[in-house]
Amino acid sequence: MKIEVRCFATLGKFTPADGLLDLPEGAAVAAAMAALGVPPEEVKIIFVNGKAVPPETALADGDRLGLFPAVGGG
Repeated sequence: MKIEVRCFATLGKFTPADGLLDLPEGAAVAAAMAALGVPPEEVKIIFVNGKAVPPETALADGDRLGLFPAVGGG
């Protein structure tokens, strides 16, 4: 299955060049993060199709995955 991936802010370097990731059917968000090489401790918020989800959420063909780091400011 193919999903659309966008990694934001400091995670931007992990976004695939074409924005797509090919995974086995039923793979979870955590598997997508591992395939992208994203360290789990660097991800603060995960969205699938615009909804916040935990890393164990199963993905489906055509899903849109967004990964956000913790953001600090001052």
